[in-house]
Amino acid sequence: MCYGPAVSGSFRRRLLALALAGLAVRLLFVLLEPKTSPVADETVWTRWGMEVLRAPDVRFSPFRHRLIFHPPLYPYFVGLVGTLFGSLGAVKLAQCLVGAALVPALGFAGSRAFGERAGLVAAGLGAFYPELVWFCAHFWAETLFLALLWWGLERLLAADSGLSAGAAVASGVLLGLAVLTRETVLYFLPFAAVWLGWGRRGGWRRAALLFAAALLVVAPWTLRNWVVFRAFVPVSTAGALNLFQGNARLTRPEVYEQYWAVRGPIERYRFARQAGLEAVRERQPLWILEKLREQVPSFWEADSQALVHVVRGAYGEVRPAVAIAAWVVMLLPYFLVLALSVAGIAALPLTRASVLLVGFLLFYVLLHVATHGYARYRLPVVPVLFLVGGHAWAAWRRHPRPVLTPARRATAAVVAIVLALSLFPSLRWWFTDPWMDRAGRTEAEGEP
Repeated sequence: MCYGPAVSGSFRRRLLALALAGLAVRLLFVLLEPKTSPVADETVWTRWGMEVLRAPDVRFSPFRHRLIFHPPLYPYFVGLVGTLFGSLGAVKLAQCLVGAALVPALGFAGSRAFGERAGLVAAGLGAFYPELVWFCAHFWAETLFLALLWWGLERLLAADSGLSAGAAVASGVLLGLAVLTRETVLYFLPFAAVWLGWGRRGGWRRAALLFAAALLVVAPWTLRNWVVFRAFVPVSTAGALNLFQGNARLTRPEVYEQYWAVRGPIERYRFARQAGLEAVRERQPLWILEKLREQVPSFWEADSQALVHVVRGAYGEVRPAVAIAAWVVMLLPYFLVLALSVAGIAALPLTRASVLLVGFLLFYVLLHVATHGYARYRLPVVPVLFLVGGHAWAAWRRHPRPVLTPARRATAAVVAIVLALSLFPSLRWWFTDPWMDRAGRTEAEGEP
């Protein structure tokens, strides 16, 4: 049986070289990054991983600690690596390896979806994209999450193109682990299963295997939550607070004041979920239009977690020239990727792979429209832009002057206009407000 299109030896060698280069860049950044320390959510992850989970009365037992607000996999990753090697520095080095593992996932996914050249372009973008490199040196779940998510999606494409039950199971396991890192993927699983099952011989069997494998990975943690807290919480309780925060007509401090006034994590979870749903109902029938206007610009804004780190003062006092250089390094590649992806949209073929990738992109955007958008939250779908941009580059190399239909030109123009309108508020902010004012707002509003 043929398990999808075979890739050439040259492709494999180039992909390996890109993965090693991505690893080298990440290791170099960890070694040369200016002195800093964990801030904001980083302190939560490191405290749970390095202190709470390995405390003598816990010893990593899921039944002896009270972790419920966040998914469990990243704290366990931090704790286990930190315990084995004795420092947070070892966690950074492990994250470099995990981050570099994203590169071949993008390469193989791109080759399956759009061909080898597009896969290599996407892998190259993944290897050197500054924000991905920066996260390897810091303690957020994104590095681990992206590697699990995109290997899961790569195996999903393999299961479809090669009619492979084994790839479907592997995809389910990887996506299940991604759910235990960031719960958002849980809600994409039904869509992934329907996509895999629809219109393929034996597709529904593979879809069932994928879904069952993912649920078998997630279910033990759901059972743990029931045993420890006597409540049905599939993964974590953070989503309810995000729903409340993103829909209530209250300031962030007012939301948190109400949330923390409720005693008990499950009681807070139920309160936030109910309050969030009530806020959605109260904002009908214009809710979705209001949320699109509010959250799409926040999702695609000209910002990054690295720049938030700078303006917070986590690197200490930074000279203006250095701050401007950081802005250019972090955001210029983002703008270029957006432009390349718009070109890719214009030439995107209507295939099963493109439907999956664009569908995942739209799902993730709408999920954060329903809750709230933030620059860091778009990172899981930035690889879709790499892949679509890689397709644009490969198509241009084949046909320097492609003939596009009016419908494709119109679609690309609409996407370009939406992105431009989304970027405008944050760009105006950067160029009109002093950096210290922005830092003050960041500290006052907190980080989503």
